[in-house]
Amino acid sequence: MRRQDLEQYVGATVDDLIGPGLRLLFVGINPGLWTAATGAHFAHPGNRFYPALAGAGITDHRIDAADGYKPSDRDHLIERGVGITNLVTRATAKADALDRQELREGAERLRRHIEQWQPKVVAVVGITAYRTAFAKPKAKAGRQDDPLGSAGLWVLGNPSGLNAHETAASLAAAYRQPAVEAGIVTPLN
Repeated sequence: MRRQDLEQYVGATVDDLIGPGLRLLFVGINPGLWTAATGAHFAHPGNRFYPALAGAGITDHRIDAADGYKPSDRDHLIERGVGITNLVTRATAKADALDRQELREGAERLRRHIEQWQPKVVAVVGITAYRTAFAKPKAKAGRQDDPLGSAGLWVLGNPSGLNAHETAASLAAAYRQPAVEAGIVTPLN
């Protein structure tokens, strides 16, 4: 897709991917324009989310969401007990277009969703956004001491291609940990 084609999606929203038996809820910062255009979370071809899920054993294959979800891929995520939502629903070209108030409102929205959906584990992918949204400026990546509602809470690296600190392999190792806690994958010996 060309940049000028994507600009029409600024401010668009993307439906949450939630199904029965939700065990592990991944929480992005907000939809990017490619995601808004396709309706599939983490859809940009440079995003490492789906390679990380496959590398962690959360999915049994690498999902290619660049053109939207195939029904079988969407079903696979739901059958595995994996859901996806965002802190902020509004699509932007970059997450830094969001302000502190939007992120804080997103945290409150997420708390309500967790109460409704009852996942076993929540994994927020984006440490800086988490710190702002939840007013935890010193939070570190990994499992958090305080749960989010009834769910265990993890804060993990952002899979965006713009995050130079992570690779698909490092993300897979980190994403596997909450998946073990959620009962989606078994611990490595």
